[in-house]
Amino acid sequence: QVQLVESGGGLVQPGGSLRLSCAPSGSIFSINTMGWYRQGLGKQRDLVAAITSGGSINFADSVKGRFTISRDNAKNTVYLQMNSLKPEDTAVYYCSAVMIPRVGVPGLRYWGQGTQVTVSS
Repeated sequence: QVQLVESGGGLVQPGGSLRLSCAPSGSIFSINTMGWYRQGLGKQRDLVAAITSGGSINFADSVKGRFTISRDNAKNTVYLQMNSLKPEDTAVYYCSAVMIPRVGVPGLRYWGQGTQVTVSS
């Protein structure tokens, strides 16, 4: 069973930076869109940023100019660089990817287990 494995969360002061990484745990036939969602306490899960296999990017308005998303297709890894972090960025961040694990299997959306990001002084 393929899983998405996230790393890089933690506690940071306002104005600080963190970098999240995410990659599948096993070999994958192909990956389409990869991205990050977040869910604050008592809130719904919302898109933060996404990037297609061709490099097209979409950001939530709340993070434009502060966050960047990139991917290394050779490593099947997606990164989220978060700068100028604010307390309202505090949430569990989930990696998501539309993947075809092997030939003959339909593409599905997979989710990571989530990594906590806390922005506090």
